[in-house]
Amino acid sequence: MHCLQNKIPPPLVALCFGFVVWLFHERVSWARVDSNYLPWLAGLFFLMGTCCSIAGMLSFKAAKTTVNPLQPATASALVTSGIYQITRNPMYVGLMFILLAWAACLGTLLGLVGAVCFVLYLNWFQIKPEEQALTELFGADYLEYKSRVRRWL
Repeated sequence: MHCLQNKIPPPLVALCFGFVVWLFHERVSWARVDSNYLPWLAGLFFLMGTCCSIAGMLSFKAAKTTVNPLQPATASALVTSGIYQITRNPMYVGLMFILLAWAACLGTLLGLVGAVCFVLYLNWFQIKPEEQALTELFGADYLEYKSRVRRWL
């Protein structure tokens, strides 16, 4: 197991990537974009991200299982209904959309790079260990769910 696997809460990871995007935005002028549509795009991405994240949390609450991503082995139920019929990781999809909203607010193309890096980080250090734990907990049920629902979108 790598030292970063399931160690940093995904919202904190998103915050760190958002900070890095802001730092580069301040220093890399060629990546700046100016458009009257950016505030609308930022609002849309933020709304989408918030809705995805809340829908995921509400589904977990309804199933009476843990929302704690750092301890996936403590899950008491496999949630496959609601938004979990569309994506296996709606809370992470929500964070990705919020990062894209931040990039649109800043008016920087570097936010796209930040969002891609965020997805890659989560895939490697968060989602794969979660999937392993859920496979051990729920066996064939999880593998069947995993085969029919995408990890992201």
